[in-house]
Amino acid sequence: MTTILLLAASNIFMTFAWYGHLKFKEYPLWVVILVSWGIAFFEYCLMVPANRWGSAQFSTSQLKIMQEAITIVVFCGFSVWYLREPLKWNYLVGFALILAAVFFVFKKW
Repeated sequence: MTTILLLAASNIFMTFAWYGHLKFKEYPLWVVILVSWGIAFFEYCLMVPANRWGSAQFSTSQLKIMQEAITIVVFCGFSVWYLREPLKWNYLVGFALILAAVFFVFKKW
């Protein structure tokens, strides 16, 4: 559970680093790049231990697909809540297909 919580928290930071600046288009690019790097530092402080500790329980492929699934969930919330963008049906279908990858990676064949 620690790995999942760390991955979720790191994805929140990274989503803000990558997309949060879109609400501040009046600021120069160099400023938002520096701010994004500052935010991303905290993402790394969470992501690295999540992967390090998680590798004792999960394969690297499982860690990666888990991270991608969490990223999709975080991004959907961020897009609606922060950016005020609607989630269209085709976005949801695409996201669902990515989440289906979780099944295939974790399934014991």
